[in-house]
Order: sequence, then structure tokens, then C-alpha cells
Amino acid sequence: MEFLFWLSLFIVFFTFLGYGILLYVLVKLRKKLVGKRPIPILAEPAPSLTLVVAAYNEEDLIEEKVRNTLALDYPRHALRILFVTDGSSDNTPHLLAKYPEIITMHSPERRGKIHAIHRVMETIQTELVVFTDANTLLNPQALRTIARHYSDPTVGAVAGEKRVAQEDVSDATAGEGFYWKYESTLKKWDSELYSVVGAAGELFSIRRELYEPVPADTILDDFMISMLIAQKGYRIIYEPEAYATELSSANIEEELKRKIRIAAGGIQSVVRLRSMLNPFPAPLLTFQYIGHRVLRWTVTPFFMLLAFVLNILLVFETDNWVYGLLLAGQVLFYGAALTGHILQTRKIKVKALFVPYYFCVMNYAVLAGIARYLRGNQSAVWVKAKRKSSE
Repeated sequence: MEFLFWLSLFIVFFTFLGYGILLYVLVKLRKKLVGKRPIPILAEPAPSLTLVVAAYNEEDLIEEKVRNTLALDYPRHALRILFVTDGSSDNTPHLLAKYPEIITMHSPERRGKIHAIHRVMETIQTELVVFTDANTLLNPQALRTIARHYSDPTVGAVAGEKRVAQEDVSDATAGEGFYWKYESTLKKWDSELYSVVGAAGELFSIRRELYEPVPADTILDDFMISMLIAQKGYRIIYEPEAYATELSSANIEEELKRKIRIAAGGIQSVVRLRSMLNPFPAPLLTFQYIGHRVLRWTVTPFFMLLAFVLNILLVFETDNWVYGLLLAGQVLFYGAALTGHILQTRKIKVKALFVPYYFCVMNYAVLAGIARYLRGNQSAVWVKAKRKSSE
């Protein structure tokens, strides 16, 4: 029982803190041995690039997205802008028709984002493809900053940074912003060590020649598309100077729905990428994949529960004060999360409780996502999350 307890505690610690600490040490060691990775320069002439914007019923903000897109700094002769609006039943396609600089592809049938992406990719001939969502705004230099990395032939994909705009940090969704700051730090270190493990759909790019269609029922299409490129031996670079900004979830319920869907997609991805668990072809990539993704999406939430239950039993069955101290710490943390939940439902604002509450919501979402995946009732069809108003 003691062995299981310490094993559970170690896995939980390694998943959320230990991996980051070890990653930091390895990055520092790499810099000492081989030096810092050079900052690439955009090739001349600039590589041809297609910016693909996925939009589903976004009439309220589509024109803001268009203005943002047209203001991006990239050589116009090398840039192609394409919006895909499949399934949209509002005025999104009609509003886009006002802009001759933009190619709009629309199908009234709603078959999911990945089907729309496959359809679009069949028409693209440019060297690079950058994917982004309609509900995000890119910084002006995003495309140049991304494209410069492709001067390195070992780079197959580049992931931008997701930033969460928070005009109002008065509820538990503020934890989303904190989470993404931590995630961004891990991705930066992953990239410096070797490769990022997956990309987020808010902003990522690939070499067109390396694109491989994924099954139509894929939930995390962005993650799968990028990881299939990593499987071929190419690196995925993280570029924080290219960023996509979006509003936080409208409320914790919306964030929970989104996290459950991501968790279901996570376990689906782990199953489909199970060959990557074999460390022999690419040991460093496997280490990063397991440490940063697999543990979070599979066993760690179960070990959290096991550590808590075993800790209670050990307090009653042993005289070791260490177990009492650890249990007190766990009770304090989960008590803070529960208090955060209660205060959230009563609209009482205590920022100190946002992080433990959001942390517990995230791990509950993993358990719920695994259950949903096992039941087979998670659809891959486009799901639009409610976001806070920018007004």
C-alpha cells in the first residue's frame, strides 16, 4: 500500500511539476553542451503560404477577423487567404463575399471541421499552410515569424502561442489564462530541447507536402496532423512571438464542456498514436510525448484519486507523521477547490481559489472525457464554444 501511494504521488508530481523541472534542467544542459539554437531568418524570396481560417456561424466577429487578417505583414505575392465556412447557417459566407482579396469555400452540409480542412487542402499548392480559427486575432508579424523557421529543413510544423484575453478575471475561468501561461513555458522548453508534442488549432502551420489526412472522426485534428509529421522525423517548433488571442470561456461550465471534448480527443489520439510509445525510433520525442501529454490524458487523474484514498488509509494504519502532513496538504488543496466551486456558484470572487478550482475541473474533465470516449458518443462535428463578450 505504501509503495502504491508513493508511486501515485510521484506520477502526479511528475505530470504537473516534475516534467517541467526536468525539462528545464535538460534544456540548460543542452545549451551548455551544444549552444543555443540559432534564430532563423525568413528566406528570400518568402515561401508561398496559404492562411486557412475555419469559421462556423461567426457573423458577429467575422469582419473583425477579416480586418485582422488583411493587416498581417507578409509579402502579398506569396500569400493566399482562404476562409472555409462549411455548415454555417448564418450570414458568415455572405459577409465574406464582400472581400475580393479572400477566397471563401462554403458547403451547406455540416460534416465537421476536419472534413472541411481535408476539402480545403486538396486545393492548396503553396509551400506552407497556416491554420487559425475565426474567433482569434493574430499579431501583425505572426506569419513572417512562423515562416522563418522553415529555412531549417528539419522543421515540419510550427505551433504559435495561444493567449487568453481576460478583461474580466473575476471568475474561475481566470485559471484558463494561468494554465496557458504554464503550458506556453513548457512548450518553449520542449521546442528548445527537441520538439513540441502537438499543436493547438488556434494557430499552427505545416509544410504542405507533409500533410496527411486523418480519419473523419478525429476529435483533435490539429494535434493529430502535427504529430503525424513529428512521427516522420520532423521537428515541431514552438514560436511564442506568433500568437493568437481569444477571449476566455463564457463561464466554467463552457470551459468544462470544452475540456471534456479535448480529453476525449486526447485518449483517442493516444490510442491512434500508440506506436509512439515505443521509445526506440525516437527516444527523446517519446519522452516528451509521454511526459507532456500521455500521462495527463490517461493515468494521472486516477492516480490522484488513488493517492488521496491511500493517504487516508495510511494515516489510520501507521504512526508516520509524514502521511498526516501529506493528507493535510491534500485536504487543504481540495478544500480550496471545493470552496472555489461554492463561491463560484454564489458569484463571490476570491482569486486565490481560481487555480485549485480550475486544476480540479481539468482533471475531472479528463475522467469524463475518457468515459465519453469509451462510450463512443463524442462527436467530431464542429462545436462552437461560448466565449466572453469583448464589449
